[in-house]
Amino acid sequence: MWHLYQFPLCPFSRKVRLALGEKGVSFEMLREHPWEARDEFFAFNPAGRTPVLHHGPKGITLIDSQAICEYFEETVDKSPLILGTAANRAEIRRLVALFDENFFADVTLPLLHERMKKRLVLRAPPDSKLLRQAMRLAHEHLDYIDWLVDNRRWLAGAQLSLADLTAAAQISVVDYLGGVDWSGHEGSHGWYRVIKSRPSFRPLLSEKMEGIAPPSQYADVNA
Repeated sequence: MWHLYQFPLCPFSRKVRLALGEKGVSFEMLREHPWEARDEFFAFNPAGRTPVLHHGPKGITLIDSQAICEYFEETVDKSPLILGTAANRAEIRRLVALFDENFFADVTLPLLHERMKKRLVLRAPPDSKLLRQAMRLAHEHLDYIDWLVDNRRWLAGAQLSLADLTAAAQISVVDYLGGVDWSGHEGSHGWYRVIKSRPSFRPLLSEKMEGIAPPSQYADVNA
């Protein structure tokens, strides 16, 4: 059995959970708060970041969300998520990097710091200026998603791919933290509702982060 070390609001863990769910890979989740810096966890990943996927009997430890997803893309035939021609696969990987790097740095990370870490770890109030800046950048990213879904069936092309799951994982964390304003983003909102309705997404909607309650519409697949 695979064991996934994660915490509920880790967008990279959510990306892995969605990918494994789409591929039908069974795993057990173990709660890991990286800020606690447990020696046992650092033995798995010296970088001290989630997710980490471990299989004791096989002696395999996988680190980094993209490395984990690529591993199962190569070893599990069901529901390919990096698919199509070489150009199509390159486009999927480009968008995965965009959301994992740019969206995370611009939007998800500031919200996690201001609305989660400051509340649960630092016991400090959020910085409203930083929150406003993150919200402004969120609109710019949603503008781009609007363009993608206006011109393609899914973000990277004609079929669901890892690009969709990666973007949805980041947005879902922001949504949980009350940071998504869908005004003027009908295209991206409609795409996100479709992703929320998939069976692989349902476990995310029912999981809570202790000490932080999501908005009432968070678990509503029609909202």
